[in-house]
Amino acid sequence: MGSGKLTIYYHRDFDGMCAGAILANILRERGESDISLHNINYDQRRNWGEFGSGERFAIVDFHFHPRAEYWFDHHPTTFLSEELRSSYAASERWLWDETSPSCPPMILRHAEEHWGFEASERFREMARWSDVIDAARFESVEQAIFGDVPALRIMRSLTVAPNPEWVDGLAQALIEGSLEEVARAEEVEKAHQRASRNRDRALEQFPPTVRWLRGGVLLYDASSDKIRRERFAPFYHHPEISYAVGVIPTRSGYHITCGENPWNKPAVPMHIGQLMERYGGGGHRAVGGANPPSLDEARSAATEVAEKLVRHLAQVSTSGSR
Repeated sequence: MGSGKLTIYYHRDFDGMCAGAILANILRERGESDISLHNINYDQRRNWGEFGSGERFAIVDFHFHPRAEYWFDHHPTTFLSEELRSSYAASERWLWDETSPSCPPMILRHAEEHWGFEASERFREMARWSDVIDAARFESVEQAIFGDVPALRIMRSLTVAPNPEWVDGLAQALIEGSLEEVARAEEVEKAHQRASRNRDRALEQFPPTVRWLRGGVLLYDASSDKIRRERFAPFYHHPEISYAVGVIPTRSGYHITCGENPWNKPAVPMHIGQLMERYGGGGHRAVGGANPPSLDEARSAATEVAEKLVRHLAQVSTSGSR
């Protein structure tokens, strides 16, 4: 083990948070006594080469960094350059597995194989729900939106996190606590109730945000901060579509979000993560995003992405009918 404080940076979502907590627990058992958890998001990719300068750090569920003492990720767009890609080689401390639906199960498998770590049931539960949530393997759109089990309550509470430090507090609690214990916490329950009210309002507010629906693709603009947002609202209101592309606000600007309908998948899907890379973003095969520098550029890029998907579906349909 190294000496001094180790910071585990994790992507600011459910599976990133669980991955950070799981790795922290494992490394504590291996002798790391001073570990902190800190969430990161795509806006922190700027000056990536200087990231974490002068500190010991690990990264989970986020881009590869050659100075990370431990690194685990499953995103196909994890390498920000060919130079970084050539710096990666699987090892006892690094693992990239783009076939994994989420990050926690690959960390658990790696820890068992390389470090003899035996996962507890609470960590296996985190891994199972991380797969469901990150890969949108919900049984139905209704479960995705209205599901009430502990993992889904925590997932929804994250949508109203008052600040990044609040999320770090939940990740810290998951090092020792189960999903059920963390979901029962008063602050999480309050956040879940608030998020549920927001969800109901978002479902009501979604229809007017639709700009057009064409060829199995829906384009929407929810960039106003007065509009509540629900990730699966497009598929709830329009189950017939195959893709939804939207513009939403974030703390750091405006975000393009693009996703495949998990309950009406295209016969021949386009790789969304690779598509979003062209706009400075990334993601997975079925979902991705980007952060253009201005609202006008976000709207323009979202329209381009939606039109590309329309053409893709049309070409698939034409070739399939021959």
